[in-house]
Amino acid sequence: LGLLWTLSFYMFIPWAPNFAMLIGCLTIGALGSAALHAVGMIIASDAGGKHPTTATSIFFVMGQSGLALGPSLSGLVIASWGLRGLPFMAIFAVIPVISMFFLLWAPVHYDPVAMGAASANDGRKRNSASIKWGVIGAFVLLILLRSATMQTYTIFLPKFLEGRGYLPGAYGFMVGIFVFGGAIGTFCGGMLGDKFNRRLVIFTSSVLAVPFCYLFLGADGWLYYVTAALAGGLLNISHSILIVMAQALLPRQKGMMGGATLGFMFASGAVTAWLAGLVADQIGLTVVLYVLAFVPILAGASALLLPSTRQSAPAPLAAPQAAPGD
Repeated sequence: LGLLWTLSFYMFIPWAPNFAMLIGCLTIGALGSAALHAVGMIIASDAGGKHPTTATSIFFVMGQSGLALGPSLSGLVIASWGLRGLPFMAIFAVIPVISMFFLLWAPVHYDPVAMGAASANDGRKRNSASIKWGVIGAFVLLILLRSATMQTYTIFLPKFLEGRGYLPGAYGFMVGIFVFGGAIGTFCGGMLGDKFNRRLVIFTSSVLAVPFCYLFLGADGWLYYVTAALAGGLLNISHSILIVMAQALLPRQKGMMGGATLGFMFASGAVTAWLAGLVADQIGLTVVLYVLAFVPILAGASALLLPSTRQSAPAPLAAPQAAPGD
């Protein structure tokens, strides 16, 4: 239903009579995507068993692969048919709708013993109000700073590359490389998050992303594709890790925590992109994008302030002792 909702509104975008209707279709249509992600994150995390971060990363990597392919295809479609060709791309969403209708009937089973043990562990870890608010503050700051660079680049790269003289078909593919690199980074981050300290994974990947974010903005040819893919991948390694960490903080409310975290990622990214656009009107888009290349350092530092969210395995139940005389 979520995909059908989004599909229905996005198909009418080319015929929006004014800017207000265009924004309305985009905003209302996005509600279907929000509903899909909230439920999908719970199913993916639980399906992963002992590897929830890897399973969640697979869920997101498929969506981000679509985001990477979208700009490339839409650039070609717009160049050939204009905005009138976009409804044909929206129709492709019918394929996963039909697939989910036939495949997603198996019920999801939860382990109440494991959830109870995890909840007890979480309660002991967060018995201090000061620690709780400190964790929330660090988590919010991390998401805000991470989204500032990733979302702003994704939104403004087409405009930036167009200013450098690239045509829609070319810069659509170039943006797709950056986003596809992010999809690969999401998957790699899932595996790394299940094997190593999640906070250190976020810190290391964020710091390593800085030189590539700086380099790909001025690169051309093969150097652009390599640095853009690495920049997108390193920036997005933390994506699925943050979702799983948020769900681990409140394991009995995974849907709410996952949805709230993902929603804040998009919302904070949209706000920072809007602010970046205002600043770019004054000092230039190029300067803004180069400054944002250094923001991941602050995001990585924020990750070091977070507590461990890796849950310990619940203790096995003791075998019942035989009654006297048995």
